[in-house]
Amino acid sequence: MRSSTIVSAALLAVPSIQAAAPAGNITDADILNFALTLEHLEAAFYSQGLAKYDAKAFSNAGFGDDTRQKIQAISDDETAHVNFLTSALTAAGATPVQACNYTFPHVDAKSFLAVSQLLEGVGVAAYLGAAGSIQNPAYLTAAATILTVEARHNAYIRLVNGESPFPGAFDTPMDPRAIVTLATPFFTGCPNGSAPGFQGFPALNVTGKLTPGSSITVASANMTGATTCAFLSGLNTTFSPLADGKCQVPSDGKIGGGQIYVLLTSAQNVTDFSTIAGPAIVETDTPGAVNFTRSYASAGGSKSGSQDSGASSLMMGSLAVFGSAVAGLFSLMA
Repeated sequence: MRSSTIVSAALLAVPSIQAAAPAGNITDADILNFALTLEHLEAAFYSQGLAKYDAKAFSNAGFGDDTRQKIQAISDDETAHVNFLTSALTAAGATPVQACNYTFPHVDAKSFLAVSQLLEGVGVAAYLGAAGSIQNPAYLTAAATILTVEARHNAYIRLVNGESPFPGAFDTPMDPRAIVTLATPFFTGCPNGSAPGFQGFPALNVTGKLTPGSSITVASANMTGATTCAFLSGLNTTFSPLADGKCQVPSDGKIGGGQIYVLLTSAQNVTDFSTIAGPAIVETDTPGAVNFTRSYASAGGSKSGSQDSGASSLMMGSLAVFGSAVAGLFSLMA
């Protein structure tokens, strides 16, 4: 009942979607279909995880008695988002993308929530990045109502994982190609025409700790033309020269807490034309939190460094999915 009410009320406020535009232009329908692609991913993630882990599994992992119930509510929200976007696109004569096939790297409730934290952070970044391209104010409002809920999901998941629910004063917007780069490892196949044609960049490996003034090692299947590391944190983008596969972490105080995105670029700017590889996600340390920064091999997500025990290893193992390199450029277009 909750989902159908949300969809019906929202559709009354949303005018028809522009289903087509001249070649080379991204329409509002493209953006909403991209959002639907991510909502399908999240809905499948929670549905599959909840089917696999019962209340006892969450309790055995050290979570509170009501944690699974809260995760079920998040799952219901993701289903509502899928229904809303599907209905809006269909009503406007556009073709909604279908769900794809996915694989998720969790083996118990703890690693399930570790992956959830990363997915929710990427989801917030995706909605923020797409907002500036939405032409119709009504669509922008509709997307914003989903964004604020995704941000609350992210805050709750971070809290139950022992992280700060609000690690920075600003969240980080990411454009669709960067989001595709991060989401690619979860997709195992899509029906024909089931996803928008945004193509990702080669994945980026980051080794080292994100401490101001320290050095991190970066690696990718393609580093030709790379001269710079870009660090995206909230509304700040800072740059550091690339030398011998290493970049110094900026000490200007512009790198905040939470999920930081690192890219290789050919100049001191971040555009589709200057991006060589990435982004990679690095989670900065917060009080009581797990340090996500760790070395991973570029193929298949295998770890090239030693692995911490307990919760730390589970969280870092989930991060490997985002950091593992993908052979060549991967498009979600089937």
